[in-house]
Amino acid sequence: MKAEDEIKRWTAKRKSALVLEIIQGKTTVAEASRAYDLSPFDVEGWTEEGKRGMENALRAKPEDVREQYERQLRELQQAYGEAMLELRAQKKLQALLDEEGK
Repeated sequence: MKAEDEIKRWTAKRKSALVLEIIQGKTTVAEASRAYDLSPFDVEGWTEEGKRGMENALRAKPEDVREQYERQLRELQQAYGEAMLELRAQKKLQALLDEEGK
């Protein structure tokens, strides 16, 4: 990839080429961010996604992308449910304490 090329849209192919350059040590996240006027946060995110995808591809039994996202969604839904239960319990406790204090 050349920094002089004006990129209007970062396709998966372009992102993967940039991530590969970072992994190979041809550039750094900071250099790529400056060269392409990108957020370092975005470039780091692409790099981490690329590493996760590569790790999955090299597993003995890789998960497909849909399975990965469904698993992540289930985990997030479970965490959200637990947080909501805790919040409700705290609100009930606070209401009881407020009544007791009257």
